[in-house]
Amino acid sequence: MATISFGGLGNGLDFGQVVDQLVKVAHLPVDRLTAQKGDLSSKSTDYATLSTKLIALQGAADKLRLSTSFDRTTTSVSDTTAMTAIGSSTATSGTYSVRVTQLAQAHQITNKAATSVATTTTDIVGGASGTFTFRVGSGTDQTITLSDTATLEDLKSAINDLGAGATASIINTGSDTTPAYRLVLSSTSTGASNGITIVADNTTLDFTNSGGTGGVDTLQAAQDAVAIVGDPALNPVTVTRSTNAISDAIAGVTLTLLKTTGTSTVQVNVSRDVTAVKDNIKGLATAYNEVVKFINERTTYDVATKKGGNFFNEPTVRGVLSQIRTALSTTMTGTSSLNTVGALGFKTDREGTITVDDAKLDTALSANYANVRNLFINQTGSTGIAQVLNTTIDALTNVASGQLTLRKNGLSKQITDLSADILRKEDAVSKYEERLKAQYAALDGLLKRLQSQSSSLLQSNSSNGN
Repeated sequence: MATISFGGLGNGLDFGQVVDQLVKVAHLPVDRLTAQKGDLSSKSTDYATLSTKLIALQGAADKLRLSTSFDRTTTSVSDTTAMTAIGSSTATSGTYSVRVTQLAQAHQITNKAATSVATTTTDIVGGASGTFTFRVGSGTDQTITLSDTATLEDLKSAINDLGAGATASIINTGSDTTPAYRLVLSSTSTGASNGITIVADNTTLDFTNSGGTGGVDTLQAAQDAVAIVGDPALNPVTVTRSTNAISDAIAGVTLTLLKTTGTSTVQVNVSRDVTAVKDNIKGLATAYNEVVKFINERTTYDVATKKGGNFFNEPTVRGVLSQIRTALSTTMTGTSSLNTVGALGFKTDREGTITVDDAKLDTALSANYANVRNLFINQTGSTGIAQVLNTTIDALTNVASGQLTLRKNGLSKQITDLSADILRKEDAVSKYEERLKAQYAALDGLLKRLQSQSSSLLQSNSSNGN
C-alpha cells in the first residue's frame, strides 16, 4: 500500500500516516479472507494429490485383479546366440529341446554379370519403350512401363514405388575404375512361398535370358525356417514356418530363431514368473502406504500454534482411509487358510502403514500359489481383494458422487466465493482510501489557510505597535 503524504500542520502532524493506518485497519478483513483462501487452496492441492495417490493404488490393485496377472511365465534359453524365447500368460511350465536345421530367408536375385551397366544412368531400354514384369509368390503380376530413355535408377525407383512385396537396390560388382552395376530384387517377406519370379523383361538387363547372355543369379534362396522340437532320440516334431519368429511350436511361447544349431539342441525352459507376482503384491502394499503416509503427515495438530494440518478434522479423509483399509483387509471365502492379506505376511503397524514379511510371502507363493491367486482375483460367488480395492476407489473418486470429488468441488466453490468476496472488499477499501485522501487533503488545505491568516494578523498587530 503506497504511503500518502500531506503538508500537515506546523506541529509535525502528517495526515498521510493517519490515512495509511486507517486504510490498514479497513484492510484487515481482506487480509483475513486472503489468508483463509490460501489455507483452502493448500487443502485443495493436498486433496488433488490424495486423488493421484489413490489412482496409483488402484493401478497397483489392477496388476493383481485379473487371472492373467498370475498366469505369468519367464523363459530362459541355453544358447541365446541360437534363439530367444518370450512366454505369454498361456505358456505351460516345462523344458523343451529345440534344434534349428534351417533359417527362413527372403528371396534375393540379380541380373547376370554379362548384362550389367557401366553407370546407373545408362539407358536400359533398347526400343521406343520397355516393360518389366515380376511376381512375388502367388501374387499378381506387377508391370512397369519404361520410356525409351529409362535408366537402371529409374527402374529401381519404379519397383520401390509399387510397394508390391519386393524392393530394388543397385550394387556395383565391378571396381571403382570399371564399375559394373546390377539390379538386385529382394522379397520383403521371408519363406519359400515368397520367391520372386521375373515374368517379362525387354530391357537390356535381360532377366528372362531372351538374348542368350542374360538370366538370373540367385543371391539368397527363398526358404522356410525348420525347427525340430523334442528329443532327437525319441519322436520329435518338425516345424516348418515362413518366418524365423515361431509362435506355435511351443504353446504360449514365441521363438525367434537366430542361427542353425546343426546336430546340437538348445534347451528352452518355461517357468512360472513368481518374482513378478511377488513384486506386484509388494507394490500394492507400497502404494497403500503412500496413501496412509500422506494422510498421516497432514492430520497432525500443533499444540503450540493450535493449528492442525490440512487434513486435521476432515471427515472425508477419515472416510477414505477407513474404506481402503476395510477393502484391503477383506476376508475372502473359498481360499482355504489364505483368506486375508495377513496370511501372506501383511502386517499393519501403529501408524497404519503395512510391512510385508518376505519369508511368509515366499512360502505362500511356493506352497499355495493357486490360493494366493484366488485371494486377489474374482471367483464364482466372490470378489477378489484387488477388485474390492478397485471398486472402492472408483466410488471415492466418481466424478458425480464420489466423496473425494464432492469435497474437492466444495473446496473449489469456497475458493471461488472467497475470491469474489476479496475483490468486492478490496474495491470498497480502495474507495474508502480515496475518500480519506480527499477529506484529509481538504482539512490540510483549510488548516494551511487558517495558519496563513493567523500569521497575517500577528504581523499586522506587530506593525501597529501592539
